[in-house]
Amino acid sequence: MKVLMYGWEFPPHISGGLGTACYGITRGMATIPDLDVLFVVPKAFGDEDTSKVQGIIGANDISIYNKKIRYSHMSKQLDYIEVDSKLVPYVDPDDYYKLRSLNVGDGYKYFQTDEKGRFHFSGGYGATLLEEIRNYAVVGNIIAQENSFDIIHAHDWLTYPAGIAAKEASGKPLVIHVHATDFDRSGGSVNPVVYDIEKRGMEAADKIIAVSNLTRNTVIEKYGIPADKVVTVYNAVDPIKSEFNHFSPKGIDEKIVTFLGRITMQKGPEYFIEAAYKVLQKMDNVRFVMAGSGDMMEKMVRRAASLKIMDKFSFTGFLRGQDVYSMLRMSDLYVMPSVSEPFGISPLEAMQSNVPVLISYQSGVAEILTYAIKTDFWDIDAMADAMYGVLNYPSLGKMFAKYGKEEVDSLKWENSAKQIKKVYDSVL
Repeated sequence: MKVLMYGWEFPPHISGGLGTACYGITRGMATIPDLDVLFVVPKAFGDEDTSKVQGIIGANDISIYNKKIRYSHMSKQLDYIEVDSKLVPYVDPDDYYKLRSLNVGDGYKYFQTDEKGRFHFSGGYGATLLEEIRNYAVVGNIIAQENSFDIIHAHDWLTYPAGIAAKEASGKPLVIHVHATDFDRSGGSVNPVVYDIEKRGMEAADKIIAVSNLTRNTVIEKYGIPADKVVTVYNAVDPIKSEFNHFSPKGIDEKIVTFLGRITMQKGPEYFIEAAYKVLQKMDNVRFVMAGSGDMMEKMVRRAASLKIMDKFSFTGFLRGQDVYSMLRMSDLYVMPSVSEPFGISPLEAMQSNVPVLISYQSGVAEILTYAIKTDFWDIDAMADAMYGVLNYPSLGKMFAKYGKEEVDSLKWENSAKQIKKVYDSVL
């Protein structure tokens, strides 16, 4: 079986959990005989790990010059200028040379490309993201015409239009993988453009994979998708790389409580700070670390300052690779107070590092973990009590660390891949 898979990130170029999950899934699939994955990203840098996939295709390497697009919904997907003449107003000769026309129905669509007919993709999440998503769908349509495969697998809303385009070009079934919805990212104040893309992807899919029952219920209830179309397949975690096993001593005598993740509303950083303030009313020998970056960073620094606890707080900025595991190994407790977390891989990484974890009931990973302390994200009193208990009763922390590590070591991407293969089989 050959899978044409669309994703937005692939190691080593990842910025969060989506790229990590995609990599884990492809690694798990590599253990299944006769299952090959051709992975498509917006921008291929040339140093991607291709050992576990049939190949990596960068949309930035595909020319659209003189290509026909088999995509009946192109006019709905794209908002580019539409004129009867091939002369585009307000474009000088140099810019016109970079415009290439594509036959779509009875008219033309114009796209800005380089001299070889290729789109520019940043591969990131900048101001031109929606334009890149649309261009990615165009290239996705061409890739589907030019490659042989049995099924299409698209990860998250960024690639749903490409998945739909590939389905229309090939007639092959489409599976979409919901790692998060805009309800999670926005706290309920959804972006109508993103919601529309998500909903059309879900409606076009032959089957939908959700990373937790929490996410599955959101897909069913918020997007009106039939329950029998949505299947839950939990994420897993990769074994710690040998080069990350080096232990860095703390260098201080204080206990360390760590928040590690994006500092955004979805992750609940303000609840971490409020609970930390309560703990510091009862004990002094503790330091709180907020590791990460995000749009709420400045607000959190100001809040800690207003509570007069900055002398007990450290803001590290974004961490990756070895620095993540060094931070975890120095921690006495890891806290993830997410307001809405579809899954959450970082607690699993903490448990691998023999660190007890405190997570919110509002996280998908809470559905599969027994040896994790759980509170509601909004209950800062319960969160503070849990922090205080782990920090002051060593046997409690040791128990959660020991059995938590045993529990998380059994969560393997190979098992997740086998469940995904069953979804493929049900569609085919």
